[in-house]
Amino acid sequence: MTKTWLSRLALGIIFGLGFFLVGGPLLLSSPFAIPALQAQEVIELPGGDRAIDPEFEEVYRVGVLDGESWEMFARVTRVAFDAEGNLYVFDGTPGGLSSGNVRVLVLDATGGFLHEFGSSGGGPGEFNRPVGFAVLRDGTTVVSDVGHRAYQLFGASGGFQRMVRADDESGGLSGDIIQPDPRGGAVFAEGLGMTVRSAGGAGSVAPPTSRPILRVGFDNEVVHVDTVVKGWLPPRGNLDDLVSNDAPAQLRDMLRSMAPPTVFEPRLLVGILPDGGIVHSDSSAYALKVTPPGAREVARIIQRPFLPEPVTPAVERGYEERTAAARERLGGRAGSRRLFLVGASEGNRPPVEGSFEIEESYYHEIPVLRSLAATWDGRIWVQRRGEEPESNGPIDVLTAEGEYVGTYPTGATEMPDAFGPDGLAAFIELDEFDLASVVVRRLPADVR
Repeated sequence: MTKTWLSRLALGIIFGLGFFLVGGPLLLSSPFAIPALQAQEVIELPGGDRAIDPEFEEVYRVGVLDGESWEMFARVTRVAFDAEGNLYVFDGTPGGLSSGNVRVLVLDATGGFLHEFGSSGGGPGEFNRPVGFAVLRDGTTVVSDVGHRAYQLFGASGGFQRMVRADDESGGLSGDIIQPDPRGGAVFAEGLGMTVRSAGGAGSVAPPTSRPILRVGFDNEVVHVDTVVKGWLPPRGNLDDLVSNDAPAQLRDMLRSMAPPTVFEPRLLVGILPDGGIVHSDSSAYALKVTPPGAREVARIIQRPFLPEPVTPAVERGYEERTAAARERLGGRAGSRRLFLVGASEGNRPPVEGSFEIEESYYHEIPVLRSLAATWDGRIWVQRRGEEPESNGPIDVLTAEGEYVGTYPTGATEMPDAFGPDGLAAFIELDEFDLASVVVRRLPADVR
């Protein structure tokens, strides 16, 4: 195993039914944490909910079992809008541990078909394990492509523009979540942890001290990466006990530095505000942290008095019972998960692959928040946990200044999968046969 192979290693971690993949520099975790950032302002909102009704106007819906080829979806993974209200549908199977097969469909503001683009392959403009997708305001489509180790940019008409290479030293190639910068020319991505670098003729590990939010710029041939927010990194264990004595030395060193997230660990939730500011949540509590554009420190924390619940042995047993069948179908054991390592091929040599089964470990409490997003007009939508640990609950609507607008009760509406201009919101829906459709609705003025 060479240092070149190490720098190109991709990690896929199976969590229940899903997997997570990072291409380029390995982005993992560390048992270290940073102190909480000092905010200039703390806003305490009341705990009582003010219910609001989902009075959404349906604009159109698309996706049928039998029809034109463009409206028969395989698997809708992401949707997005541009400033004209055109809808971009990313349809197909993204490139996880395989090449993937994805196309991008573009519909106008009334749901009419405009064009589609995207095909699998190894050349410029072809998808080679695409994992992340975003659309800039001007209609530029950005694809994070693990196989190319680059971001591919496509114009508003779907034509290929250029590739912007991810530098091994920058950690600039993201995972599957990238969000457009409303100011253009960049996306925001979550830096997911450890970076494998080449130094002194050997692979070395740089352990992280936070979960950073990165601004990835496309002005040059190589991405320009800035850390704009440092989210808190929960303490984790490592994979020391999984390392066999006959494993290559570089792989042993790497595995000893890896620390997958624990079950119920608070996720880093990120929303991008219209001015390029960032709202994020990085802990188990109800605390939204607002960072203005160009700043490096949180300016405002918005809180509500909802507390996380402790993870008890009964909660652990319930979680394992709910996931046992799925893991058995994947060939694993209940109470465990499988870690897959896949290296890119070198010349004519096939890629090096390996897998390890690890015992499940648990965070000590269940976070209050489940998801977070910001609208084009600056409202913050944040979904709380439901009655069950992995269930979705009420959705609060706030402003970045800390004004409480109201709450959609549990089950009143799903979180939109994408927000757009003029109050547009797109929802990916599945019928009883798992047939995907996309419904576009218009939101009332007070929640957009």
